[in-house]
Amino acid sequence: MKHYNSREEVPTHEKWDLTDIYSSLSDWEKDYQHVLDMTEQLKKYDGNIQSGATLYDYLSRSENLSKTFNLVYVYAMLSGDLDTRDHHAQSLLDRAKHASVKVSAASSFFMPFLLSLEEEQLKKYIEEESRLDYFAEDLYDSFRYKPHVLSKEEEQIVSRLGEAMSSPSNTFGMINNADIIFGDVTDDDGGKVPLTRGMYAKRIEDEDRSVRQEAYKAYYKPYTEMKNTIASTLAAAIKNNVAMADIRHYPSALEKSLFADNVSLSVYENLIETTKANIEPMHRYNQIRKERLNVDELRQYDLSAPLVSGVKLEIPYDEAYETMLLALRPLGDDYQETLRSFKDKRYIDVRETPGKRSGAYNLGVHGVHPFVLLNHQDDLDSLFTLAHEMGHAMHSYYSNKHQPRISAGYSIFVAEVASTVNEVLLIHYLLEKETDPTIKKHLVNHFIDQFKGTLFTQVMFAEFEKRTHELAQKGQPLNAEVFNSVYEELFQEFQGDTLVFDPEVKFGWSRIPHFYRPFYVYKYATGYISAIHIATRLLAGDQETLKTYLTFLKSGSSDYPIELLKKTGVDLTSEEPIKSAMKKFSELVEEFSKL
Repeated sequence: MKHYNSREEVPTHEKWDLTDIYSSLSDWEKDYQHVLDMTEQLKKYDGNIQSGATLYDYLSRSENLSKTFNLVYVYAMLSGDLDTRDHHAQSLLDRAKHASVKVSAASSFFMPFLLSLEEEQLKKYIEEESRLDYFAEDLYDSFRYKPHVLSKEEEQIVSRLGEAMSSPSNTFGMINNADIIFGDVTDDDGGKVPLTRGMYAKRIEDEDRSVRQEAYKAYYKPYTEMKNTIASTLAAAIKNNVAMADIRHYPSALEKSLFADNVSLSVYENLIETTKANIEPMHRYNQIRKERLNVDELRQYDLSAPLVSGVKLEIPYDEAYETMLLALRPLGDDYQETLRSFKDKRYIDVRETPGKRSGAYNLGVHGVHPFVLLNHQDDLDSLFTLAHEMGHAMHSYYSNKHQPRISAGYSIFVAEVASTVNEVLLIHYLLEKETDPTIKKHLVNHFIDQFKGTLFTQVMFAEFEKRTHELAQKGQPLNAEVFNSVYEELFQEFQGDTLVFDPEVKFGWSRIPHFYRPFYVYKYATGYISAIHIATRLLAGDQETLKTYLTFLKSGSSDYPIELLKKTGVDLTSEEPIKSAMKKFSELVEEFSKL
């Protein structure tokens, strides 16, 4: 694989064309100033909305401001991500963030105002101003929040507390990214060097068990040493969540987090209970792992070790793209041809270059098109990342094409469905055409480990969050000892008796940044379960599923997430889709055991 020392070396067709947003920097500057001007105009509506006409005028101006600000912010963000060392691009992003604060402040009065109205008064405004029909559904939906919105003065106080309330998350971020120093590991020359995250990711998958063990101990060393500091930070974050839920009159922090998506508590609890009731195949997989690794005791540092050695596939980007398109044939001609065009239209920034943001993402821009960032490495993981991100991109494309701006953006709850459907279709295609038994075994193992990480691990994290928030709500202490106890018990439940615990296992909670974004991780699991359910029926040639799934991709946020998924045949209020996913996992484990 060719390595690129600068963006200039990368072929033009493998780089974003940001002129699709702004043809010149001067155009960006004009819109930036326009955002500031519109923000000042928006402030004038505070206390002056007294009719349907003025309500429409405010909402129309607010949407126009949002549209322009989104372009300003996205252009700055994408420019900065192409080279994080580019000070000019970073200064654009800093200015956009500054504008964001002003935009938020200018509109902060509106929700308290809206919810101070009686619903009959709102209805009267809508009847007298027909142009409000466009906003009507969102306006009425806002009334769900009425019991949870405070007075204007109280909302201002809460808003001012925002920075302080985010302190635990920011503190953990500094500990985890800036200050943390891992233990030493042995380099190729026999000397000792400090472990890095990049080194850990490779060494924890090394075939040499002593290398894995050394990396594992070095990785957890700072977390165990700082256990009390990190525990205090996490406890503060949890207590903040509980306090804010109480201030806003929610029964619990969990129900506050579920409220925006209109997800019932029973969906969250059903996910945990049904997963645990069908956990045996996960335990069986660990038994197989122990046997295949031929170890006397299975340890946590054995859980990422390769069970199939000697498989390293090189898949150039062009070949990967064609493979993906072939795998996605069950989604129909329009899906395939639209996706094919993304490559030619430069919607994808493909190559890793110095200073470029790591990882991968899709950013759908309404009125423009999706922008997909990759750091393609011409390997199997990169092929799956490509299929995953293009699933997001197609979801954004279809929603933006078929929905007005107000309902084009889709919820995080459904975001992982489209990406995971693509991954499932891809793995089935690769398995179907593969003739080499070693590679086939490797692919099945890849599917199992993906299942394990996206479903079982996230459900375990979801229960950890639920239990610790319940302790806080009851006024129980939260400290390192409590977190260790809860985490170790859950890890035992999910991993089974085959695993022998090292002292570090119980400190797993201390390294998870998602715990500072409360009750988020369960959405990975529900998205994965939904995708397995949909992809299985697509592979069976179910044309009704194809029709409803494509409609789902075009639906944006036109309905609540649970209802959108029900229209595809996935009912997350029942056990059925979870059991279906567990059955698929069990089949994969059995297939792997026979290979």
